[in-house]
Amino acid sequence: MDQLLVALDVDTAAEARALAHALRGLVGGFKIGSRLFTSQGPSIVEELAARGDRVFLDLKFHDIPNTVAGAVAAGTRLGAWMINVHASGGAAMMRAAREAAEEEAARRSTTKPLLVAVTVLTSLGHEALSDVGVAGDAGEQAGRLAALAEAAGLDGVVASPEEIGLIRRRCGTSFAIVTPGIRGAGDVKGDQSRTMTGPDALAAGATYLVVGRPIIAAADPRMAAEQFVMECRAAKTS
Repeated sequence: MDQLLVALDVDTAAEARALAHALRGLVGGFKIGSRLFTSQGPSIVEELAARGDRVFLDLKFHDIPNTVAGAVAAGTRLGAWMINVHASGGAAMMRAAREAAEEEAARRSTTKPLLVAVTVLTSLGHEALSDVGVAGDAGEQAGRLAALAEAAGLDGVVASPEEIGLIRRRCGTSFAIVTPGIRGAGDVKGDQSRTMTGPDALAAGATYLVVGRPIIAAADPRMAAEQFVMECRAAKTS
């Protein structure tokens, strides 16, 4: 299932390799975030990319434009298929990131990675946003940031399932929406407050689904992934 990206939220390269081996051919790619990257470094990105895996480098770069541009160029050299930045870093930062990805890919004669912007973290509700000075609800903020990312020339955004419809209406059908916060109907939400099931998120218009704990914490991750894929396909044909 090309739309399913599994989060390798583990501590060691050995665990990541085992999960990738078990899930390869069934899922569309793997997300490497700050936990695995900090523990194991860039080599795990290069290793999986060299095997032909699509790697979503989820480090949420958020800094001055020059620094983010350098980081995105480095991620492009690693072979990342998708890289994200924080939309709240502003339009100039996002434009610098896009230009860096384009220029580095051109130098290496490779395909430019997809560049997406994080809108509002799925763990943040209205009260948490208010605490950091954001007026309005998460949907309004996500919509504003998505429009800013689109204007900066990015390929899409990372947004919770609850904002998919709003962003689709504002940014159109070709704009990628990467959706974390995916849970099964009976799963515990944990630290994510804005969640949805995979079939519902796809029906709402998600381009990619990021799933971590429901798959990687299962006793049999491949079986859990197979069940997830089966539920999504069944919902699509019903």
